[in-house]
Amino acid sequence: MKKYLMLLVVALFFTAANAIDKGEWTGFITDDKCGVKGNNKGHSACAKDCVKNGAKIVFVSGDKVYAIKDTKKVESFVGEEVTITGSITNGVLEITKLVKK
Repeated sequence: MKKYLMLLVVALFFTAANAIDKGEWTGFITDDKCGVKGNNKGHSACAKDCVKNGAKIVFVSGDKVYAIKDTKKVESFVGEEVTITGSITNGVLEITKLVKK
């Protein structure tokens, strides 16, 4: 019985570690080629060029880079600083609200 209880605790721990993180984050819509280096206003032209040439659109907040579930929502914000409300599951950001800074 103790074995099953321990397995349940371990399973709950891993589930909690990958759980949805809901909140609000401020950062930059940029490209996956430059990643964290794109976390500033001076990177705007480079980010737009990289995305135009096939790089994926990502969101960078601090030193974290997040994939975006629906990049169509942010295509017009590449290179811009934004505040995003949404949820992050396994490193993928789902946006419910986006405001340009």
